[in-house]
Amino acid sequence: MSFNDGADLDPNQVQDRRGGGMGRGTKIGGGIGGGIILLLAALFGINPSLLEGLAGQQQPPAVGTASGGTQQCRTGADADKRLDCRITGTVNSLNAFWPAYLADYKVKYPQPKTVIFSGATSTGCGPASTDVGPFYCPADTTAYFDPGFFQELVDRFGSSGGPLAQEYVVAHEFGHHIQNILGNLDKAQEDPQGPKSGGVRVELQADCYAGLWVKYASTTRDPKTGQPFLDPLTKQDIQDALSAASSVGDDRIQKAATGKVSPESWTHGSSAQRQKWFSQGYTTGDINKCDTFGVTQP
Repeated sequence: MSFNDGADLDPNQVQDRRGGGMGRGTKIGGGIGGGIILLLAALFGINPSLLEGLAGQQQPPAVGTASGGTQQCRTGADADKRLDCRITGTVNSLNAFWPAYLADYKVKYPQPKTVIFSGATSTGCGPASTDVGPFYCPADTTAYFDPGFFQELVDRFGSSGGPLAQEYVVAHEFGHHIQNILGNLDKAQEDPQGPKSGGVRVELQADCYAGLWVKYASTTRDPKTGQPFLDPLTKQDIQDALSAASSVGDDRIQKAATGKVSPESWTHGSSAQRQKWFSQGYTTGDINKCDTFGVTQP
């Protein structure tokens, strides 16, 4: 989903920690193969022990910081050219959309913080490395993103590399923030595993919230300028988002790792479920239709 070239981005909504804080020397898991597996386990709820067969030993590629970092992300054209700016622009759009949408339900939207990092960083949920992000930490209400993740999602798991595939991941993490506001996020811990578990229902609801944002993304306007952040959707955009949702289904990752599917250990849902609930949010544009807890089979 392309950005409006003239959109005015606010880089101050994103803290860029690349090149500072905990350095690249701090790494968990050993090698990008094991690292991306643990990263996906953290982001999408897969049991890491199921994924060991996918882990390689190659060294991680360097993830460079563009000169000036995200402070140089100023326009929609920047977001179309640079991944870190695309993350920034998506954050801007989400922070413009959700307050107005929730206001109709008399719910206030405390703006979450967003951090872009590379290597490792400290969080309210403890120290995190590249191997455990992107993720949302409810303790400090912050979404964390390592840009290196997005290319690995394409290279190792076959996701589309299109922009909405990347924007979907950002919107999914913000979906967890909405759940935190509404009081649903903790249900994942009460019933963490299985195809109908609270863990699966929480993650599918975050997918639905991501789709809901997509429904209105091209009409969500910058409150400062009145210009929309994003251009109208194309069929390819939706295919990109559905590709990303499918690529991180529990069944698909388990099949690739072990040759079999074990629904009893699911924590985020199958590829079909993830696509279904993203589509539910997108087609209805109604948060009430994202009640994954109110259905027998999510």
